[in-house]
Amino acid sequence: MTPNMVMVIGAATTAVFTLRPKLIRRRWWRATVTPLASIIGSGFLVSGPVLEDVAGNWAWAAMLTLCGMGYLFGSAVRQNIALVEPMMAEGPPRSIAFLERLSGLALALAYFISVAFYLNLFASFALRAADVIDPVYSQILATGVIAILGLLGGWRGLTALEGVEVPTVGVKLAFIAGLSAALVFANVDSWQAGTLQLVTGHPGTGMHEIRTLLGLVILVQGFETSRYLGSEYDSAMRIRTMRRAQLLSTGIYIVFILMVTPFALGGLPPEGRETAIIDMLNPLGTMVAPLVIFTALASQLSAAVADMNGAGGLLSDGTRGRISVKLGYLATAAVAILVTWAGDIFEIIVYASKAFVIYYGLQSVTAVVATWRHKDGMKRLIQMTLYSLATLLAVAVLVFGIPADGV
Repeated sequence: MTPNMVMVIGAATTAVFTLRPKLIRRRWWRATVTPLASIIGSGFLVSGPVLEDVAGNWAWAAMLTLCGMGYLFGSAVRQNIALVEPMMAEGPPRSIAFLERLSGLALALAYFISVAFYLNLFASFALRAADVIDPVYSQILATGVIAILGLLGGWRGLTALEGVEVPTVGVKLAFIAGLSAALVFANVDSWQAGTLQLVTGHPGTGMHEIRTLLGLVILVQGFETSRYLGSEYDSAMRIRTMRRAQLLSTGIYIVFILMVTPFALGGLPPEGRETAIIDMLNPLGTMVAPLVIFTALASQLSAAVADMNGAGGLLSDGTRGRISVKLGYLATAAVAILVTWAGDIFEIIVYASKAFVIYYGLQSVTAVVATWRHKDGMKRLIQMTLYSLATLLAVAVLVFGIPADGV
């Protein structure tokens, strides 16, 4: 048995389970998988090399910190599902209504930038399939794909592409399961042979590394999608499945980072840093590159379509219909193209992280206000303190977050 075989068997076995029509139709499964797939989608492609570069053999602790930050923000969003949504349905106070409208516009902005991130990553992996590593070509290809989606959305809408998202969730999870199984197999094999390298060195533990970590919040972003599934699932199910998705993604990430650390490159390569996961995992066998590239293309395209849909809807809602959904698609594409040419992909990661923490910060402030209005006693004090800390954390990301390459 080789890691290649384990990977293929693991991915195929998982796909048989995750792509079953009966399972896909299960409400609890869809409610869990939607945020889960968003959280681990792009992060799975870049977290290994980036966190190894930032934290060395402590990459798992860096990942745990990011997941903890995400869980704190997720707690604020869950509080708003429980307290704010009923208020919005019954006629909310002006402060809550204002914060919610502002949150929607902030999330639309975040989606503008995340579309750029997803499709720049898509372009990099597509070119890597042709053995081309050139940031300019990647920007050109990303611009073309963004423009096509924007024009398609502005002309006919993106409904025809929405169906791409559901099957790619199953494919993505199957790939992650197969890769994780291969990593476990390879590490156990190396341990038995006495060749396992547990320590990879550490680049430093100063403020620079902390600021870099703050700029990587987008690696655990995606849980907030549960907030906007109210037309499909009740609040109790969304709260429960969002929490489950965050805990599952934390476990998946920690296992992956621990297993991938022995394959560390010793830092990000000078070229093709966003696709460094392929180089990192090449020792597993020849099937790694095709599987990673295929999954990257499918998952990033579906994620971009989902976020462009979300941005168009939020922009229309936030402007009270003055901007149509189709015009919102065009606006999303225009901003995403500008972001594409504003910096490299690691700078885009920071732009996206900061855009999302604006939304998370606003949601945290909303949770403070809603808790003050609806709770009493010690529980209210504890929760208001918790969400105030989340707000301060969002401000820290905005002020201090920097790209992984130190630019």
